Amino acid sequence: MNKSQNPEPDIPSVSKMYRHNRRLSNKERLRLFLSLFKREDRVLIVIVADPDSMASAFAVKRLLSRRVSEITIVHPNQIKRLNNLAMQNILKIPMQPLRGTKRDEYSRILLLDSQPPHRKEFANIKFNAVIDHHPLTEGWTADFVDIREEYGAVCTMMSEYLKAARITPSAALATALFYGIKVDTHDFTKKATTNDISCFQHLFKRINQYWLNKIEQSDIRRSELKYFKMAFLNLKVRKHRIYVHIGKIGNPDILVVIADFLTHVHDIGWVIVSGQAGEKLVVIFRCDGYKKNAGRLAERVLGKYGPAGGHKQSARAEIPIKNLPEKFTRNFTTDLLIKIFMKHLD
Repeated sequence: MNKSQNPEPDIPSVSKMYRHNRRLSNKERLRLFLSLFKREDRVLIVIVADPDSMASAFAVKRLLSRRVSEITIVHPNQIKRLNNLAMQNILKIPMQPLRGTKRDEYSRILLLDSQPPHRKEFANIKFNAVIDHHPLTEGWTADFVDIREEYGAVCTMMSEYLKAARITPSAALATALFYGIKVDTHDFTKKATTNDISCFQHLFKRINQYWLNKIEQSDIRRSELKYFKMAFLNLKVRKHRIYVHIGKIGNPDILVVIADFLTHVHDIGWVIVSGQAGEKLVVIFRCDGYKKNAGRLAERVLGKYGPAGGHKQSARAEIPIKNLPEKFTRNFTTDLLIKIFMKHLD
């Protein structure tokens, strides 16, 4: 029976717990976190699989490996991006789909690098612990909450947990955490703290450089090169902003690769890239962060239609086509993308 389904009337509000835990030292956070678990517990770690969350789950698995009876890492999203597949395979991070997992067989359920309102798949799950670095949301509870939105990566937080537990990460775990910090901070060109830098330096001497290179160089399938051509043909620049709608795509992660590439264009403050993946409109946002907030823009403009949000310098929206006004669905183009966002950016 899943203990997490039992009523917990005395759990404080998430905002109260958030404020309290921010004042704690890493050793105090670790102690509170570990107090959730007993030797007989079967633990389910839920992530939306990307480098930061995969590495963080890998770290929690190491942290709890000798304290509980079983640990399983699951994800609701399909892993398609080559870097992520390479990371999972090279570093041997054990994961399985959330769908089909019998949650009632687990006594503790953790959520890393996300919060319950972020995805519809989380709506009916009672999480015992939530560890994240996105802005705090409301409308949920957990026994333990550690949210530090100023941090560049959850990998940094988990590196601090490992340090507090006096655990030296293996080469595979160190490489995973190092890469997670590297990706989520965009090589320290976006949000980061001195804690991120300190952990990055601490991990560097323990990584396997060959594994890291193999992961980083696994970027684009040959079949996806056509999307770059489509991007160059369709992109338009308005007031130091690049807009491009690519059309129908097989894998939405190619939009991330293209958006990141376009951020290298000189004198560009915003990059907004969209495409249709199946029955969803996917929009990727990038900005330089100077008096800008990509997450707020995504939520303000598209949040009423579906999941949308993110960080100050990067954000994402995945909107079911059926939720959009008819004028958006008839013939979505780069010009329409410009029209949607131009008035919110002036």
